[in-house]
Amino acid sequence: MMAQYLEIKAEHADALLFYRMGDFYELFFDDAVAAAEALDIALTKRGKHLGEDIAMCGVPVHSAEGYLLALIRKGFRVAIAEQMEDPAEAKKRGSKSVVRREVVRLVTPGTLTEESLLDARRHNFLAAFAEVRGEGALSWVDISTGAFHVMAVARGRLAAELARLGPREVVVMQGHEGDLAETVSESGGALTTLGAAAFDSTGAEARLCALYGVGTLEAYGAFGRAEVAAMGAIVEWLEITQRGKLPLLRVPVREAQGSAMQIDAATRRNLELTHALDGRRAGSLLATIDRTVTAGGGRLLERRLSSPSRDLTEVQARLDCVGFMVEQSRLRNDLREALRRVPDLDRALSRLGIDRGGPRDLAAVRTALAQAGEIAGRLDGLDLPERLRAAVAGLQGHEALRDLLDQALVAEPPLLVRDGGFVAAGYDADLDEARRLRDEGRGVIAGMQGEYIRQSGIASLKIKHNNVLGYFIEVTATHAEKMLAAPLNKTFKHRQTTANQLRFTTIELSEMESRILNAGGRAIEIEKRVYDALKTDILSQADRRGEAARGLAEIDLAAALAEIAAQENWCAPRVDESRALHIEGGRHPVVERALRAEGGGPFIANDCDLGGESDIWLLTGPNMAGKSTFLRQNALIALLAQMGSHVPARAAHIGLVSQLFSRVGASDDLARGRSTFMVEMVETAAILNQADAHALVILDEIGRGTATYDGLSIAWAVMEHLHDVNGCRALFATHYHEMTRLSERLARVANATVSVKEHDGEVIFLHEVRRGAADRSYGVQVARLAGLPEAVVARARVVLDALEQGEREGGAARTALIDDLPLFAATPAPAPVIRADSGVEKRLAEVMPDTLSPREALDLIYELKGLVDGAG
Repeated sequence: MMAQYLEIKAEHADALLFYRMGDFYELFFDDAVAAAEALDIALTKRGKHLGEDIAMCGVPVHSAEGYLLALIRKGFRVAIAEQMEDPAEAKKRGSKSVVRREVVRLVTPGTLTEESLLDARRHNFLAAFAEVRGEGALSWVDISTGAFHVMAVARGRLAAELARLGPREVVVMQGHEGDLAETVSESGGALTTLGAAAFDSTGAEARLCALYGVGTLEAYGAFGRAEVAAMGAIVEWLEITQRGKLPLLRVPVREAQGSAMQIDAATRRNLELTHALDGRRAGSLLATIDRTVTAGGGRLLERRLSSPSRDLTEVQARLDCVGFMVEQSRLRNDLREALRRVPDLDRALSRLGIDRGGPRDLAAVRTALAQAGEIAGRLDGLDLPERLRAAVAGLQGHEALRDLLDQALVAEPPLLVRDGGFVAAGYDADLDEARRLRDEGRGVIAGMQGEYIRQSGIASLKIKHNNVLGYFIEVTATHAEKMLAAPLNKTFKHRQTTANQLRFTTIELSEMESRILNAGGRAIEIEKRVYDALKTDILSQADRRGEAARGLAEIDLAAALAEIAAQENWCAPRVDESRALHIEGGRHPVVERALRAEGGGPFIANDCDLGGESDIWLLTGPNMAGKSTFLRQNALIALLAQMGSHVPARAAHIGLVSQLFSRVGASDDLARGRSTFMVEMVETAAILNQADAHALVILDEIGRGTATYDGLSIAWAVMEHLHDVNGCRALFATHYHEMTRLSERLARVANATVSVKEHDGEVIFLHEVRRGAADRSYGVQVARLAGLPEAVVARARVVLDALEQGEREGGAARTALIDDLPLFAATPAPAPVIRADSGVEKRLAEVMPDTLSPREALDLIYELKGLVDGAG
């Protein structure tokens, strides 16, 4: 056996090998050590190899999925070796023959299909990047849904596209992993390498044509060689991991460059689009706006939020759907109730396609198609927007399959085909007959038990069954003498003795067992045939079933976005190709929801007006006043509008944004040796080098990570570059009040500030943005609110007053004042007044410090304090 294990392991050296042994997957050698540590399970030993103990651990087959998920999340790959023959067959070749085993699947992060291993509301993308003669392309697929896409992508744009998709695994050509490892790692994906042959465009085209059963790919689009190579590499990796059982992949969709708003990884992180800064979904924009009730709708929402469209026609089509649902509140509620009962049709189809499905997947298809028919009936005949009409068309025409599944399946099928009992009575006459024999046989067994009790006079006699003996008669050991003596020994033939029981059989029982086993086995075989036939019927028109899944997701998303618009009082944005960013009463949806959850005050809405006389707002005001929130909310409103959603504002006019850049917040990157300031400069450089005239840039506190004059100089130059070179729309928050003078020098720059009110030395944040510049920063007041010691706050006021006086009186005076300030001295507490007749001086004159022990010194302190208190 160990020789077989080592042979299989040699073929999958980079994966943990799950080696099937009966009801367990066993792991050996280094695999066992690694898995035991990762899964926190017991590490044992089994025999020796080359004189050393063989480490071993194992997991039960019935609960293997949970262990697989844990290993995949920790970066492992797992090769699953199954027993390919019955152990009884192996024994026919000799008593020491080893059961034949083969790897049936290589489990990797991008090739998961099991429901328990996947997030129902997120895509699980496998991507591949290829370069052919200087041209690059990225292809990606979700085998759990069949979605297959490709686009031309230069290497310089790869990081942004991977950030948009968030693939779990990225395939690259061997030899290129060194150049691309960091880019892939930043996207959160695992890196996989394949040989150059997998990326050969000629071989890749042949693989794709074979997959779709066509002679040429021209009917699917004009793909470049790099695009074909990337798609072919994905198919090659799927053939390797799935062992020839390729999933149902839709026809590849070619995405045009520039069809979506460009958002780099730093901006996605800063704006917390799909994940909060702590990496969790909670607290993100996605979690805040998600009102979808189906898994497919949830995935579509994340896809659109991650890729806001730049196609005005597409954006308007989506907005029309949401607008229709907003107006039809009763219909929307009815549709959402019906949608709640829709299972995940896409993933059920995928599992059936790669033969990892079961009766419940058949039932999921049945339920989904039934709900699709009901939803289509509610919408049919209404004056629908074009996008919703297309969705309804995808829901129709499935009646024959739905009726077939309804007739064939019981209401609640079991999980596995081998369990049987999922085919409805009356569907198959042969199955009904086999079941009748099986069930009647069981009734006869009960009757036989009663007869044997009467014959033997032993009331505790039982007829039982196990997989070794089959049916047998069991009595306790106290009745042994009676059963083994005449006349009972002529009827009851002894088979086995255990510690407390004796087991017997009879000729009649053996004959009945044969009938029962034959009938039960025949029933299971018939059910397997029915399952295969139903699966074939479903997959024969997989594209049509996929259209139903997409139609359901489209309707769910439109209704969900309408639901949040109605609940939160969001408005329909006006989107065009202008340079406008005019927002009245804009709000930050995540912050507003958090305030409501915490029972805080209302969110203060604010206006923003870019694109007319001023494309750039320079925003000043103290910390904690809401500058960063204002910057973010306007970026999110633009993003939501181009996603096709209503927006949190009273009114909004959005000129299409080509690129969205955000440099907000402070963080370091110690793993790559980058300080906070270096990270800030790298991200700012990316913005200045890429932003075009239709970009929207939000910048917060550029230059604050270095010396004051360095920082001011950098911020000043960045502002000029945005104005003169990039020519984009921008919101620029700063503490450098000197920069407000730029509004006099740069034609398209306007000053704005966040209002505060000072009362009795206290600062009150009004969170209102208005035109103009802040007169001061209020930093000392904010420090006091944060809880700094009063002595520190008082000293800071003294230093601030001195510095401001020096600023007013000129550079020489300022230098003199600074030199005169003991900057590290906090204001001391008033010293106690010591009276001349207190005796303290006299007592101190008597003390020899060098001779005092620690105890004597402490006693002296108490003595002196007593003298002072007594004199006071």
